[in-house]
Amino acid sequence: MKRFWIRKAFGIMCMVIVGIMVFSGIVMFLWNNLLPALFHFPLITFWQAFGLLILCKILFGGFRGGGPRRQWKDNMKQKWMNMTPEEKEKFKEDWGRRCRRPFEPFRGPGRPTREEEEPS
Repeated sequence: MKRFWIRKAFGIMCMVIVGIMVFSGIVMFLWNNLLPALFHFPLITFWQAFGLLILCKILFGGFRGGGPRRQWKDNMKQKWMNMTPEEKEKFKEDWGRRCRRPFEPFRGPGRPTREEEEPS
């Protein structure tokens, strides 16, 4: 049974290494075939593509599952689930005043909203 887990871990490590190499190769291929022709950038090596891939992961993806956006979304969902119906309604009203409704035309600053206009 122990051999199974050792082989499985070894197989996963191999797959991760191959995946990283493939993605680095794709980055290098796209960079070397697009950017020099479009913007006169220099060609890059495989290891530079690998570094670029890691840099993009750090800057845009982070290393936790889902990144900070996922944590914020989970926190907001938890807060929403713990609200009473009255608190939910107050929250909706507050955000309804802050944000205009979808497909409602922008009326500009200082102009009355639809609710404030007098009926004709």
